[in-house]
Amino acid sequence: MNRRMLLRVLVVAIGVIALAVHWIRPKDAAVATSTTGQRLVEARDTRGFTLGTLAFAPCELGQRNSTETTAAYCTPFQVPENWDKPAGRKIDLKLAIVRSDAQVAERDLVVFIAGGPGQAATETYPRVQSGFGPLLKHRNLILLDQRGTGSSHRLSCKESPTDVDTAEVNELDLGRVREQTRACLAEVQAAADPAQYTTSAAVRDIEAVRQALGAPELDLVGVSYGTRVAQEYARRHPDGVRSLVLDSAVPAELILGSEFAINLDDALKAQFAACTATPACAKAFGDPYANLYKLRDALAAKPVELDVHAPRTFAIEKKTLNAPTLASVVRLFAYSAETSALLPLSISRALAGDYAPLVGEAEVLNDDLSDFQGNGMQLSVICAEDADRLTDRPEDARLILGDALIRVIRAQCEVWPRGTRPADFHEPLESDKPVLVLEGELDPVTPPRYGEAIVKNLSNGRLLVATGQGHSVMGRGCFPRLVGRFVETLDAKGLDAGCIAQFGPTPAFIDYNGAAP
Repeated sequence: MNRRMLLRVLVVAIGVIALAVHWIRPKDAAVATSTTGQRLVEARDTRGFTLGTLAFAPCELGQRNSTETTAAYCTPFQVPENWDKPAGRKIDLKLAIVRSDAQVAERDLVVFIAGGPGQAATETYPRVQSGFGPLLKHRNLILLDQRGTGSSHRLSCKESPTDVDTAEVNELDLGRVREQTRACLAEVQAAADPAQYTTSAAVRDIEAVRQALGAPELDLVGVSYGTRVAQEYARRHPDGVRSLVLDSAVPAELILGSEFAINLDDALKAQFAACTATPACAKAFGDPYANLYKLRDALAAKPVELDVHAPRTFAIEKKTLNAPTLASVVRLFAYSAETSALLPLSISRALAGDYAPLVGEAEVLNDDLSDFQGNGMQLSVICAEDADRLTDRPEDARLILGDALIRVIRAQCEVWPRGTRPADFHEPLESDKPVLVLEGELDPVTPPRYGEAIVKNLSNGRLLVATGQGHSVMGRGCFPRLVGRFVETLDAKGLDAGCIAQFGPTPAFIDYNGAAP
């Protein structure tokens, strides 16, 4: 991974999973029509079905770097690019249904809203589907690639608009940032108006899909940035909402990017404190937090070049480990309890002169992010919804992520067209809808205080915090069962959630055999 990596990571709100997808158009399907018009009825040996006015055909949702697929039913769905000018250019959105285990499913539909901004629901779902098992027992699941992502008129450019080469992240060449943003914009504008790819437009797309499906109530399941979309939909179309599940939630009032550095630092302090409180870990590594900053300063003064084996081809490649690369690895490894457990060991080995583990981990992350790079949709969201409210945070300069993010966003948004946002867009959501909010105690992006801010305005809301866990927790432990029960009963406050007491921290690796016995 080279020096460009940190800036690629800075503008992504959650860790990114990029997957390959194959699908079949409904014209190839035999249609089975619902006999009641109220519920989806489909014999298991049929080739397809209709729901509302839409015909679905069998398709497969693939997993990147894997031959495994997830069975689904797909159909294209066309909407105006500019909802205020419906006679103008149309764009095709990819829409899929994962069928319920039930022969006759409930009428309400679960909708998975992926994060980012920039993730596509059909590409992300195969990696998170374990969390949806109980929901699928009685309900069908809708996957809609948000406009500008995946197969929904993706805003693609050859080079990432944050692909900036600089010796130090705090010595940015903002002229280069603007230049590369202009190059990306020129490619995107050949087939799209990027000002139309905002959260508000995505909400109108969801409502259009709901109407086409016969106007069922929706059970919205949002993850990270997807929780912003879910809350905005609930604000604009409350009659379409049956329930909300907000995993790793973002308050509507939050300005994306404003707290990344401090949130990461707080999470690292808490994660590393668990190590120092364990005798074997403290003996092996001392103070991992102090070690991290010692390593950061050493790499800032003198980056390290070394030969490593590529993770997939095993070919030997020359790589550079510097302070920005270290920050990238640390941030993304802090997202989950399992990967964060590797950090004290990897940092200690690097301080001892063995840099290969950190560089290898960086290569894996770079590979995972490669398909996400060059997607301008996240700029369309951030420039319209957050950029003008970002303020300088010089106090972040001393932290592992530094204070470059805000300057980068401002430079990009000087170039990128800005869409509009409603006047109340950043007002807290007030609702009496049933809402279940899930947070990880050690989440480096959306800490539990975000969930606390959300539920205080919800008369039927409840927050559950998973001890020792990081970002995106719905698939962990007993959460799938709790979410399934909540959507069934619509009673967040009465939910028996005693099982979450089983969550706890993952012990740090003492060596590559694992934690101390």
